[in-house]
Amino acid sequence: MSLLIEPNELNELLGKPDIVIVDLCKAKQYAQAHIPGAHFINYADIVHIEKPVMGLLPDAVSFSKLVSSLGINANTHVIAYDDEGGGCASRFIWTLNVFGHKNTSLLNGGLHSWSNEGHPLSNEEPDKAEPSNYSLSNTGQYTVDRDYIQQHLNDKNTVLLDTRSPAEFNGEKKYADKAGHIPGAVLFEWTDAMDRNNNLRLLPEGVIEQRLEQLGVTKDKEVICYCQSHHRSAFSYLILRHLGYENVKGYPGSWSDWGNQSDTPVE
Repeated sequence: MSLLIEPNELNELLGKPDIVIVDLCKAKQYAQAHIPGAHFINYADIVHIEKPVMGLLPDAVSFSKLVSSLGINANTHVIAYDDEGGGCASRFIWTLNVFGHKNTSLLNGGLHSWSNEGHPLSNEEPDKAEPSNYSLSNTGQYTVDRDYIQQHLNDKNTVLLDTRSPAEFNGEKKYADKAGHIPGAVLFEWTDAMDRNNNLRLLPEGVIEQRLEQLGVTKDKEVICYCQSHHRSAFSYLILRHLGYENVKGYPGSWSDWGNQSDTPVE
């Protein structure tokens, strides 16, 4: 199954075994209307915070317990969605990937495409799943830390993809001790890949690829995605993987980590 799934494809899979649908909308939205059978996850439960650093990876024990509580096991295909274009859902998928679970898909357009195109909605919670006792551990894949980035700042084979707003990138908006961006990073705001006229689906693949290539983000390079906390950039990670970029990683903590250190260079 593709990393990106369309609403009509998902509609055919409702109720099928080995499929778990995970809703990362706001709790109020989930209570009002969600995809039938979808299990709710609170975004705060899939990230770890050590202020001022936000958006760190959860520990293996708590994340395994959360995933197991949904009945997910090694054979389960997890399909995630949210109501914001894919940031929260992509962060969950990225975390699953880091912890070794590869059978994952993002619903293209999320709740917007699903509901606006006439697919069924429910306000009933599904029955609690039988816990699976699925044990996950951090594989170190798809993720890098601050030290790794510092070692690769002048590496021509590595490109840093900043997915924040232009104002954050340029230092006009400051959400850490330092403002600006990691030296050498290129800007591709995460929402620039969304089609607002098509229920927040991805723009055509060729359009996104052309924009990325113009920035020097090519498939022969290692691409490290970051934002303020690796929420927005998790969506960019997933897009790149979907487009066939094989060496893509996320930076947990992102600017909340880099921008709050005394020894990190900034542009």
